[in-house]
Parts: sequence; C-alpha cells; structure tokens
Amino acid sequence: MQLLLIRHALPELAEVTEGRADPSLTDEGRAQARRLPAALAPYRITGLFSSPQKRALETAAPVAQVLELPVTQLEGLAEYDYEQPHYIPMHEVLERAPETYARIKAGWLPESVDAEAFRERVLGAIDDVVAATDNDATVAIFCHGGVVNIVLQELLGLERPLTFPIEYVSVTRILVSRNGSRRVGSINETGHVRNMLRV
Repeated sequence: MQLLLIRHALPELAEVTEGRADPSLTDEGRAQARRLPAALAPYRITGLFSSPQKRALETAAPVAQVLELPVTQLEGLAEYDYEQPHYIPMHEVLERAPETYARIKAGWLPESVDAEAFRERVLGAIDDVVAATDNDATVAIFCHGGVVNIVLQELLGLERPLTFPIEYVSVTRILVSRNGSRRVGSINETGHVRNMLRV
C-alpha cells in the first residue's frame, strides 16, 4: 500500500469573530492545485481522503475531477489550528506573530496546541485510512504541513513534531507493507511546482 500525503496549496489569510477560520485557496493556490493531476498521473490512485478544511478540499478537487473519485473527509486529518478563529499563511507569520514563527521554525508546535491530542488524532486518522485501503492500493491524502510532520515524526522516531518544512502541494510517500509495517518512501516532492513556490 502507498499513502501519498499531499499538503494543501496556498490559502488566503482568514480571521473571524466567531467559530473557526476556514480559508479558501488564493488564485495562486488554485493554480498550484491544478498541477496535481499531471503530477500524480504515474500513480494508480484508487482512493482520495482529505481534511475537512477548505484549503485541503479545494486542493483535492482537481484530482477528484480528473480521476472521477469521491473525496472521503476525515476530521482527524485537520491541522492543529482547526479550532482557531484565524489562519495566517506561513509566509506572513513572521511579521504578524514572530514568537510563534520562531517556535515553528525551531520544530515545535505553537504553545496553544495540545501536542499529544493532535498526535493521537492524526495517527488515528492514518490508521483509519490504512484499514479502509486494499494492500496493493495507492491513495492520496490531502492534508496539512503539521499532519505530514506528525506522521514523519512517528515513523522516523524524531524528537520534534515539526522537523520538515513541508511545502505547498508537496507529496510525501509512505509505504505500508502487508504485515502493517510502515516506512518513508520520500519527503516533500515538489518538482511539479518548483517554479511556483515562495522562497
């Protein structure tokens, strides 16, 4: 089995006075997402899973349309900011929240996040995907940088939960053997959008 963990494309800044901030993609982000069907064409994808957040679902949409597959939403794949009333794209965090930026760049989740609860939620969702997928299948999972990092932290035995700077619409491959063991196939593949990423 092969799991393709795909980070969402570039989203908008979002702030709300009530409820959760749930931004859509920017025009640039939609252009990034449109690169995915061609990038994923070499894989025989049989299932699509996504975080319920708009930025992940909108990233999944072009792939779902081309493959004519439904997208299964799993709340466990949501980012650590799921309950927050604001979303700040990473390239704007330095200016708006420098202490949070420094903490994330150092590899740690924001202090407001229950790290263990987030970890358990993410790994539980990945277990659910594996349980629902045939042994010889490949599925695409549209999610978030924090989610991808938690999976990598678990598989690689890393101390920090945010070790890798996962890029927008990057692909990280996880290989699952028939006996259930898992290993990392690749991390942060970005060749399909290399000319569209922010430096």
